[in-house]
Amino acid sequence: MSISEIIAPQLPYLRRFARVLSGSQDSGDAYVVAMLEAIAADPSMFPADLEPRVATYQSFLDVWSSVRLNQKKYDAPVSERLAAADRKLEAITPRARQAFLLMAVEEFSTADTAKVLKTNETEVKALVDQAASEIAEQVATNVLIIEDEPMIALDLADLVTGLGHDVCETARTHSEAVAAFKKHKPGLVLADIQLADGSSGLEAVNEILQSFDVPVIFITAYPERLLTGSRPEPTFLVNKPFRTETVQAVISQALFFDYKAHRPNAKVAAG
Repeated sequence: MSISEIIAPQLPYLRRFARVLSGSQDSGDAYVVAMLEAIAADPSMFPADLEPRVATYQSFLDVWSSVRLNQKKYDAPVSERLAAADRKLEAITPRARQAFLLMAVEEFSTADTAKVLKTNETEVKALVDQAASEIAEQVATNVLIIEDEPMIALDLADLVTGLGHDVCETARTHSEAVAAFKKHKPGLVLADIQLADGSSGLEAVNEILQSFDVPVIFITAYPERLLTGSRPEPTFLVNKPFRTETVQAVISQALFFDYKAHRPNAKVAAG
């Protein structure tokens, strides 16, 4: 298979990454073209021994780091959400920005992100932590934790505060969760599905979403109970047992891109 045949399926995703990284589809596409031209001039620069997607993104960032194109300032935004994300991206350190976008937007694993960035997993984790901290400085919020297992609730609270956010309350039942939300109006909800008194975190979130749209991350050992199409649509779903870096990434992504959960069939504003 030729290099062009290897790269071609990756181009739509690479263009998305380049747009978010550069702040403009025009400048992002210019970098993609520069990468293709560089590979055409010197095919040996393309790391054919790597998995195609990893190799393509690694080649792109090699060109990104070595070529400074005449970047057009931000195009008219595709949506308000992307416009807000563009503004926030400018404040994130470049290499931390790359690591964050590779994992949070392009959904690379830590190992593959390390390969793309030509580093090790320890540095990737440090870069993602740095990005999370810099993001939190811009979008710090108070967080409601709906979790009936004390040790897990404590772990989540430590994780949230470590990112620069505040935990307004930890609720163990449906009624506690709804009361806590009405009291604090948090900017993010982390919710389990099965609660201490046999009640449902899903039902608690659904009741909350009757009045408010808010980012919701479900952290559960029972994902099949959520993925039915008749329940609240979460910002993200994280399986238990969870990895700390996974929860860190999804919290940062949810707040950074201003994703909100909605009740099923609820009208969602464009963007």
